[in-house]
Amino acid sequence: MSERDVMEYDVVTVGAGPAGLAFAIRLKQLKPDLRVCVIEKASTVGAQILSGAVIEPEPLNALLPEWGRTPPPVCVPVTKDEFWWLRGPDKALKMPTPPQMHNHGNFIVSLGALCAWLAPRAEALGVEIYPGFAAAEALIDDRGAVAGVRIGDMGVARDGRHKSGYVQGIDIKAPLTVLGEGCRGSLSKQLIARYGLDRGADPQTYGIGLKELWQLPAGRGETGKVMHTLGWPLDPATYGGSFLYHLDGDRVAVGFVVGLDYRDPLFSPWEAFQQFKRHARVQPLLEGGQILSAGARALVEGGWQSLPKVEMPGALLIGDAAGLLNVPKIKGTHQAMRSAMLAAEHVAERGGSEGWDARLRASTVVAELRRVRNIRPGFNKGLWLGLANAGWETVSAGLSPWTLRNHADHDQLARVDAQQSPRRDWSERTLPPRDRLAGVYFAATEHDEDQPVHLHVADTGICVGRCATEYANPCTRFCPAGVYEMVNDAAGKRLQINAANCVHCKTCDIKDPYQIINWVTPEGGSGPNYQNL
Repeated sequence: MSERDVMEYDVVTVGAGPAGLAFAIRLKQLKPDLRVCVIEKASTVGAQILSGAVIEPEPLNALLPEWGRTPPPVCVPVTKDEFWWLRGPDKALKMPTPPQMHNHGNFIVSLGALCAWLAPRAEALGVEIYPGFAAAEALIDDRGAVAGVRIGDMGVARDGRHKSGYVQGIDIKAPLTVLGEGCRGSLSKQLIARYGLDRGADPQTYGIGLKELWQLPAGRGETGKVMHTLGWPLDPATYGGSFLYHLDGDRVAVGFVVGLDYRDPLFSPWEAFQQFKRHARVQPLLEGGQILSAGARALVEGGWQSLPKVEMPGALLIGDAAGLLNVPKIKGTHQAMRSAMLAAEHVAERGGSEGWDARLRASTVVAELRRVRNIRPGFNKGLWLGLANAGWETVSAGLSPWTLRNHADHDQLARVDAQQSPRRDWSERTLPPRDRLAGVYFAATEHDEDQPVHLHVADTGICVGRCATEYANPCTRFCPAGVYEMVNDAAGKRLQINAANCVHCKTCDIKDPYQIINWVTPEGGSGPNYQNL
């Protein structure tokens, strides 16, 4: 095999999300002569970014003070907050909006569109951005330090042979690698394990966020309105809730979040989302409208207790790759950008990753997480104790002398013989999509059917044996895209992996009770192509 081509920079940033782009912009503002590149596995910047998203503008104000003169294409000031407890499919009670969820002065945005808007501003400063470059592995030098990344090969067939369009992946070398991959990034996962960065921290915990962008009939939208709910269709033991964010042009972003620490192995987050849409306060809003785009993404929920060490030899973590989302606020973009800008200032001053962990922990970014550290784990005992605890933690400003612990999500799933599924009374849906495959259509996801499967299952014998008996194959329900399917044909019972459906949410990598599923990067440019999510 020929020697790989090499590109060399002073800094390589993995991920063109809000953290990666904010870091690159701020570093070039401070050190214009540094050679900085950003690589992104999606076909275009923003195509695989999915978030609520209501953002706090302060970090953006600091990064680009003139941004309001030419704002991103989807950017609506919040005009109203509402918070509802759904008591069943037909009942709802309006409640006071929790203090952390007040959005006066904030903006509803498409995070994908925001990143696409940030990219040319980074390029104008001299940052080189390469979409379609999927970082398959880290380069490690003779000293054991990260020395850059290796881009995955293109044009490899499922059986491993090289197709006519084969292109060998290049090595991008740099003295510093910045990981801004977002939640459960594949490279971040590898390096956290390699360097033991999570030693001493609680296990990281996650949720799954499902989102649809709807075009409503004319006159039905309320531009700037933000609505959150808790309760139905979730039972009190399952953490989660919903959002409806009204954009301009009678568009509304509809989303649903479920904590991946749920216990019921027969539960389906995607189905719960579809049931939520038929609530009496939601269905009349959506009827007669149409879905423009849809997708799913894991979000990081562990907070302060689960924060890993964020520096290693030759590399550092920023944003949701480090786990900085503020769960009670349901916001992470301001944390991602603020941590990225602070990291850029640190690198400009120190020249590398050393000392970054101490600097981040002494910052307002981590102080914000510490104040709310007990709110999310307080819901581990159920909705009512969780709400009571959240009230206390808010009143005390997080000064409780105790710290509640986080536990790994995959350990929380109960076996089918030890868990009685609650009666859900879910009815037949009348709103689209009709099933998960239709949902995949709205994600516009594309993978070459002949590329290697990027969902590695270490032992499929467990799937047809122990997992079928103990958990009734929960992967067939927790995956929102129908990737995992148990079939029984002439070859016998087996697991079929429909990898082309994958929307890169990473739920399988997180929730699999045996931890035998490993999500790796597919060919660069593959995956969903979200529009304004």
